[in-house]
Amino acid sequence: MSAQVYLVDDDEAIRDALGWLLQSRGFACVPHASGEEFLAAWSPQLAGCLLLDIRMGGISGLQLFDRLLELGNALPVIFLTGHGDVPMAVSALKKGAFDFVEKPFNDKELLDRVQEALRIDAARRASAANSESLNSRLERLTVRERQIMELILAGKFNKVIADELQISMRTVEVHRAHLFEKMGVRTAVELSQLMTARR
Repeated sequence: MSAQVYLVDDDEAIRDALGWLLQSRGFACVPHASGEEFLAAWSPQLAGCLLLDIRMGGISGLQLFDRLLELGNALPVIFLTGHGDVPMAVSALKKGAFDFVEKPFNDKELLDRVQEALRIDAARRASAANSESLNSRLERLTVRERQIMELILAGKFNKVIADELQISMRTVEVHRAHLFEKMGVRTAVELSQLMTARR
């Protein structure tokens, strides 16, 4: 799913102005007129960030934020706040909101924060995809290949591994070759780097 800026604000004039600003700078923008409308469209697969007005009719921005936290939302959330809403926005930051921008906002400042939120979301998604890919590779290993991998990661040579597992050196070499192929590495150093990055 491609990254988009989800804009939730019950003020049509602000939605139109912000939508135009974001699109004029190359950001794909999906406007929603209420928190309820966004909740109905939300899914864990959404990529991008959420621009959320703190005060709205119906479900407020803060109530929507709390509901999204319960659902496990991972989209970075930038609150749009009036001056009097700053304490509420600070409280939302403590709960994990990405940032807040005060109205009337500086266009460049807002766009910079959106750009950073999109970058962070993309990095998080890439990391999750890598982790998923690594987990699926690990699941393909046989019990013996896992044993050999642990011993390789402990810095042991083929001969020592063969002695410890009471198998031949040739068998260790065959398992090692299969293990490296399944994990997509060429050397013990690459395997170590791959597993260290996972932790």
